[in-house]
Amino acid sequence: MAALDLFGRRWSLRILWELREGPLGFRPLQKRCDDMSSSVMRQRLTEMLDAQVIHQLPDSRYELTPLGQEARHALHPLARWAEHWAAMIDPQEPDHTDDPSADHTDDPSAGRVPQPDTLDAATPQRNSAD
Repeated sequence: MAALDLFGRRWSLRILWELREGPLGFRPLQKRCDDMSSSVMRQRLTEMLDAQVIHQLPDSRYELTPLGQEARHALHPLARWAEHWAAMIDPQEPDHTDDPSADHTDDPSAGRVPQPDTLDAATPQRNSAD
């Protein structure tokens, strides 16, 4: 399962997600990926280039290939589930999963997981020793 190996690596899905709106250069992409290290970014981009999920434009920006776009669309149900899951954890987050006409692929908050400090007191917290 080469696809699971590729997309299971840290930051790969995030890079795919951040390129959904169009081409980005190395530094803007790095910023959108929470300033991941340059070495990891280069490694992931190389892996994704080799897998033909992204390609590099003549101006050095990266964009999704048709295969990358297909992968993004294939992940759409996971993004919808993640939005629903986040709403279950934090009831203040809107849950749009009941609206089949809503397309959340371009919503930057879709699939965002609430941070521990946003969880309510009834939600069990992980022990830092875990």
